[in-house]
Parts: sequence; structure tokens; C-alpha cells
Amino acid sequence: MAMNLALIGYRGTGKSHVARLLATSLGWPMVDADIHVEQAAGRTIAQIFADQGEVAFRDLESSSLQTLTEHSEHVLSLGGGVILRESNRARIADRCFTVWLTASPEEIARRLSLDQVTQTQRPSLTGKSPLEEIAEVLAARLPLYQQCADLVIETEGKTPEDVAQSILDQLPSSLTQKEP
Repeated sequence: MAMNLALIGYRGTGKSHVARLLATSLGWPMVDADIHVEQAAGRTIAQIFADQGEVAFRDLESSSLQTLTEHSEHVLSLGGGVILRESNRARIADRCFTVWLTASPEEIARRLSLDQVTQTQRPSLTGKSPLEEIAEVLAARLPLYQQCADLVIETEGKTPEDVAQSILDQLPSSLTQKEP
């Protein structure tokens, strides 16, 4: 069965940027799942959280994952919390070769502080300082990311191009070979 290439990890690890580079290299469409959710809902993620709460957002995220994984040979940049639901983890395992992009909490906080979109459109999940929140949420999600990952790539100190090339170098040939 043809698969998708999915990137998972905490926000700020470079999923969207690297996904665009991979899609170009593979000649596959790229979809950012967070943008897909926002377009389907007609609101930003922050508005969804504010108006309906996290559970409603996670429902939309799960629905989006279902839709996106009905296709094959797509590069998917998945939201950082998509791995929270067991049904999502099963869907990802069934339909995707999954790459977990990692970075230290300090590096993630540094990257997010430079990103105006994150600051204005992504809600705080804990109400704590950015570094405290990142460390806490990352620690809680760590085993779930590990469970989903077929490949783990450290992004710290690397350019998005280096990360994308590292992924391409380690992809199983079965993922990119066309069936006769």
C-alpha cells in the first residue's frame, strides 16, 4: 500500500519548512495539517481554542488527519498534539512513514520567540512561561512521539535543507518506488 510521509514534533521544530522541501524533492503534494484545520473551520487555531476549547480543536484535528491520510504520496506536516489521541496514532502508523523532528526546549523557545504567527495564533496550553510550557508539554508527549516515529531527526544546529536531506537519505526505498 502506498503511504504518506508525515512529520511530527513540537511546534518550532521545522515541520512545515522541512515538509515543503521534502515535497519539492519527492514531487509530492505537501499539506500543513494546522492550516487544513483552520481552513475547514474558517477560524484560526487560537480562535477555535478560545471559542470552543481544546477538545473541539482536537476533534477537528482528528477529522483533518482522517481526510489527509485518505490520500497517498503526500508530505504531511502534522500538528504537534495530533499524537495525543490513540486513534490518531493508529491512523498515522497505518498510513504514514513518520519522521519525528526534535530540538531542545531552549531551542524551540528561541525559534518560537522569532515567529510572529506562533505568538499571535497559537494558544498557550498551560498558561506558564514559554520555556516552562515547552518543557512540560514536551515531556508529556515524549513517549507518544516515540511510539509514532519511524525515524527521529534532531534539528538543532541544522538548516531545514540539511534536515530534509537527512530524511531523504534515510527513507525506505519502498516509500518512493512506484508500483508497476
